[in-house]
Amino acid sequence: MDWQPDEQGLQQVLQLLKDSQSPNTATQRIVQDKLKQLNQFPDFNNYLIFVLTRLKSEDEPTRSLSGLILKNNVKAHYQSFPPPVADFIKQECLNNIGDASSLIRATIGILITTIASKGELQMWPELLPQLCNLLNSEDYNTCEGAFGALQKICEDSSELLDSDALNRPLNIMIPKFLQFFKHCSPKIRSHAIACVNQFIMDRAQALMDNIDTFIEHLFALAVDDDPEVRKNVCRALVMLLEVRIDRLIPHMHSIIQYMLQRTQDHDENVALEACEFWLTLAEQPICKEVLASHLVQLIPILVNGMKYSEIDIILLKGDVEEDEAVPDSEQDIKPRFHKSRTVTLPHEAERPDGSEDAEDDDDDDALSDWNLRKCSAAALDVLANVFREELLPHLLPLLKGLLFHPEWVVKESGILVLGAIAEGCMQGMVPYLPELIPHLIQCLSDKKALVRSIACWTLSRYAHWVVSQPPDMHLKPLMTELLKRILDGNKRVQEAACSAFATLEEEACTELVPYLSYILDTLVFAFGKYQHKNLLILYDAIGTLADSVGHHLNQPEYIQKLMPPLIQKWNELKDEDKDLFPLLECLSSVATALQSGFLPYCEPVYQRCVTLVQKTLAQAMMYTQHPEQYEAPDKDFMIVALDLLSGLAEGLGGHVEQLVARSNIMTLLFQCMQDSMPEVRQSSFALLGDLTKACFIHVKPCIGTTLLTPAGPPFISVCNNATWAIGEICMQMGECPASGNRPLPISRLTSPSAIPAITIGRLGYVCPQEVAPMLQQFIRPWCTSLRNIRDNEEKDSAFRGICMMIGVNPGGVVQDFIFFCDAVASWVSPKDDLRDMFYKILHGFKDQVGEDNWQQFSEQFPPLLKERLAAFYGV
Repeated sequence: MDWQPDEQGLQQVLQLLKDSQSPNTATQRIVQDKLKQLNQFPDFNNYLIFVLTRLKSEDEPTRSLSGLILKNNVKAHYQSFPPPVADFIKQECLNNIGDASSLIRATIGILITTIASKGELQMWPELLPQLCNLLNSEDYNTCEGAFGALQKICEDSSELLDSDALNRPLNIMIPKFLQFFKHCSPKIRSHAIACVNQFIMDRAQALMDNIDTFIEHLFALAVDDDPEVRKNVCRALVMLLEVRIDRLIPHMHSIIQYMLQRTQDHDENVALEACEFWLTLAEQPICKEVLASHLVQLIPILVNGMKYSEIDIILLKGDVEEDEAVPDSEQDIKPRFHKSRTVTLPHEAERPDGSEDAEDDDDDDALSDWNLRKCSAAALDVLANVFREELLPHLLPLLKGLLFHPEWVVKESGILVLGAIAEGCMQGMVPYLPELIPHLIQCLSDKKALVRSIACWTLSRYAHWVVSQPPDMHLKPLMTELLKRILDGNKRVQEAACSAFATLEEEACTELVPYLSYILDTLVFAFGKYQHKNLLILYDAIGTLADSVGHHLNQPEYIQKLMPPLIQKWNELKDEDKDLFPLLECLSSVATALQSGFLPYCEPVYQRCVTLVQKTLAQAMMYTQHPEQYEAPDKDFMIVALDLLSGLAEGLGGHVEQLVARSNIMTLLFQCMQDSMPEVRQSSFALLGDLTKACFIHVKPCIGTTLLTPAGPPFISVCNNATWAIGEICMQMGECPASGNRPLPISRLTSPSAIPAITIGRLGYVCPQEVAPMLQQFIRPWCTSLRNIRDNEEKDSAFRGICMMIGVNPGGVVQDFIFFCDAVASWVSPKDDLRDMFYKILHGFKDQVGEDNWQQFSEQFPPLLKERLAAFYGV
């Protein structure tokens, strides 16, 4: 007998659905309570499906809402639905998938895929066969509804559909979908492509078996009238480029021609999908070969796509010039994630290539949705990295017209183009920069805020070149103008200027010292001016300044300017306010730079950090014991606090001793080192190493097994920081901190990072007898990782250790002696007694093998190594 609702109950449910559409919050609260009560009745869900599928007299939004509430119930507790209720819901869904209303069909489709993803695909064997069968229906609504549901299932359960668990239904489904590529309805064609597209990236076998048919069908739809179909065709080709490029290569010329047209499609969604093609192609090895002859067409299309659209300008309030007094809405502020402290060593003298700051063409953050402008800029950026200077002949003629164009939207896009190619075409751009940089600096005072903000970003992309020139030429004018823009009346410009200034600080470092007073005046003035979102970016600019100029900041005049506003913010913020993250990060950099200059402020800062760690640990314990009563803590508070304590220990050195003595930080630190979260452990070991250097007296009583007992799987950054801490402890103790007779975990220390190598050397320094027998296991990676480190104390102690180990076990180095020679030659000016150690080992080896053998051996040396060893050590 079919289930029928009780009339009174039905009216009650309908009233509830009407009330839940009310904007009144009090009414909403009553609705939520009522929903909770009604969920106690097992057949409440029957009422919900009944309203969705049978009550055609009701309006569509009410029926759809009923289905969405049911979907939430399925998500939350489908497992506890009585079988008759679950069966009734499933049957109703399949019987009504062809509802006359597209909204109701879509809602039923969502409900079906939600039930399917609750592990029900296996428990509902008739679902897929029935839906596939309904595709053959003469009735459009039934066919479209079934396809809509199948598309959602393919999106949510693609892996399961390609597994043995379901007897591989794709073998039937994919050929079936392909038949519908030629259907007369564009909606059905679009569903069919979208379904197949779900299986490209995972290379589903059923699709790979039909790949040629699929590609053939796609080509047949290339000039379809429907934009949704064209969009799905472009999406398919972009994915195929990544996973089955072998099948596209024979047609590559026509595909590129097609994508050039589609990137200019009048429908922006189609143009955006097509534009992704260039981003993906740039990552393929064949890019240069297949695209070179098309650059002449492609470059103008990408450049044209980089203009703001009219919609963008409206969304960005492009006509609003002054908005600094308007408070930010909370959703404008992206959540911040703190990056745990990683111990690093001063590496090679040459700069890294700066590639990590290159990916952000995010000059217009409020439009964080990916759009054609951003995609075109990103594509130009990656293609500039592939073609380098070869791109410029196609670009330079366009650039001139853009940069000096009377329309601000065009001029703005030209400045974006210049920024996008900065990394890839830097060498080729150098001859034009002496003329371009002054023009860009002039654009910083353009009357349009969006021009001023993009000029900030583009100038930051050329900061490395600016800093390489005499300071009066470009650095000083750029800095002066950027500081004015930091105090701009427009919030977007303030944000862009602050970010650009942080990049400039990183590049210029101590070049900024002469201008510190002026810089601090500006940054401190901005404190009183900025709204919430930009304040967070201002903290970053101040922290970066401290990192860049270091101890030069430790002047009474500078401290007087900078510290009062920072401490005022620090006092205003509550312990649970997430704005503490960027402020703590900033203070950590400032404390490290100010060193003893931070002493007057250190006590309250120190105490609060300890409190934050203690509170978070306590909350974590309560949550572990009673997860139903307490929320899990946000451990970022603890990580940031540990990192600021590290900054204090590094900056204040021995002065931190009294603070440590009066607190329980060592007990807390012991707990943090065993935390389940790797970032917490990583920061704890960094702090342990810093406290070992600053006040070993408080660390010594606590040394036990902690360091060599990793909690959880080994994360490289955690191991790195832990091994660095071991090395610091070795140097303080003058003996090996390994407990009992447990072997040292040398295998864990032989990662290519320099920190484990430093620690192995230091272990060898304090206990050569124990470590030397393993010399042969690690000597080669040890040498290759330390040859790139600049001369410093840590490198010194590590090399002394290796020399002592070679003394104990000379045979351990014989096979890899060339690597040892290379590492020795990496020293610029070792201390005299260390140079003597090197001299003795090199000459000892030479004497032992004899002059002839040494000659043969040294023939393998690169010329530079040969020269250095002869000049410094006479071998």
